[in-house]
Amino acid sequence: MKPVRMKNLNKILFIIVFCFFQYGQAQDSLKISAQEFISAVKNYHPLALKYQLQNKIAGSEITKARGNFDPVLAAKLGEKNIDGTQYYQQKNIELGIPTWYGIDLTASYNDLNGQKLNSSDTKGGLYQMGITIPLAKNLLYDKRRALLDQAKFALKMTEAEQAVLTNDLLLDAENTYWEWVQSFEIYRLQSKAVEINKARLNLTQKTFEYGERAAIDTVEALSQLQSFELQQQEAYLNFVKNTQQLQVFLWKDHQELYEISQLIYPSDGLSNHAAYSDFEFLLQELQHKTTDNHLSVLYYLEKNNVLESERKLKWQSFLPKLDFTYNFFNKENYRADYLPLFDNNFQYGLKLEIPVFQREARASYQMAKFKILQNQLDTKLKKRELDTKMETYKNELVNYHLQINLSQNNLANYQKLLMAEETKYSNGESSLFLINSRENKVIDAQEKFISIRTKFLKSFNKLKWMKENFSL
Repeated sequence: MKPVRMKNLNKILFIIVFCFFQYGQAQDSLKISAQEFISAVKNYHPLALKYQLQNKIAGSEITKARGNFDPVLAAKLGEKNIDGTQYYQQKNIELGIPTWYGIDLTASYNDLNGQKLNSSDTKGGLYQMGITIPLAKNLLYDKRRALLDQAKFALKMTEAEQAVLTNDLLLDAENTYWEWVQSFEIYRLQSKAVEINKARLNLTQKTFEYGERAAIDTVEALSQLQSFELQQQEAYLNFVKNTQQLQVFLWKDHQELYEISQLIYPSDGLSNHAAYSDFEFLLQELQHKTTDNHLSVLYYLEKNNVLESERKLKWQSFLPKLDFTYNFFNKENYRADYLPLFDNNFQYGLKLEIPVFQREARASYQMAKFKILQNQLDTKLKKRELDTKMETYKNELVNYHLQINLSQNNLANYQKLLMAEETKYSNGESSLFLINSRENKVIDAQEKFISIRTKFLKSFNKLKWMKENFSL
């Protein structure tokens, strides 16, 4: 009966494996790969779109700052009349042109008539061309130039920051995907164990009916099956939970949440990832990278440029405000043969302002310098943090790769022990209890193997996305 029993057992196990393969194939209708998943996150996730919009906002700030240099065209029309007396009637049009060096140019035409004009007003049409020049404060640097410089630096800051945040989002999404794959493979593992133990229970019951096994063997087989069924249900629940976590990253066009109406399955497995062959190249590539070029550090470097611009602007407050204004006039229908500066038809002014104690200037300048020192400390801290992270991820990656090899060899040994125990059992030299014990060890080793592979891929992803954060 023993050869017959072994033959029947082999047939049953073959049928189980075949059915399980068919079960896996039946799930191919709804599958998603890691690349498809990451592409969907990058193109449709609200945070990814928000980061893109933030860059556009920073670009608009530059346009806004350039607006301080836009020419301004102004016009004025007015009249005053009381009891039939026309005090004045005025028409005015003016063009103001601010320049990069703080010099303001003006050109205007003013037509003024009336019976009650001020003695300083010029009756009739009057053309005017003027210039205002700062001779001390605001000559080398002023608020308009500072705002434009700061907007340019802020754009580079924003681009660096949003790139880092986007990569963090994609890292989180990709690791969530592989955790999902892990839960699916553990669920398949437990399902396979359930099917095998169902067949074993059926075979044990038949051998008991033939009088070849004791009744306690059926209890042993049933207990093992129930144990695996509990683990299968727990694995299924964990897979469903991870599927729901995956759904958080899935969005459709127009920022509509992608509703999963039925379970989806991964088309990528933990065993066929390119990381197993590419991780050494990644380690070599990062070996020559310095954190000075990391986008997180560039963010602080550009921020330092913003603060330096603010410091330069605050330094201008120490200078006296000395502005020279000159206007040349030409009456309508009057043609001048030359352009006298201080001979005829002119107006000039010289305005001086000097804060006596310079308290506001000194305080503002000191605050600007302290902010620069704070940013320098933040930069050093960020570089230290990045160096530590990179070394940690490298060590993790190498260590998990070694663990994979050890775990794989350990699993192979447990499988050999299980096969040997099954052979001894078929020869009547072992017990079902020992087979179950060996099988539990194999399942635990398989789960451990799956878990280590997942940890390896997650460490690989951390390094990979860190590499993406280095500027070219």
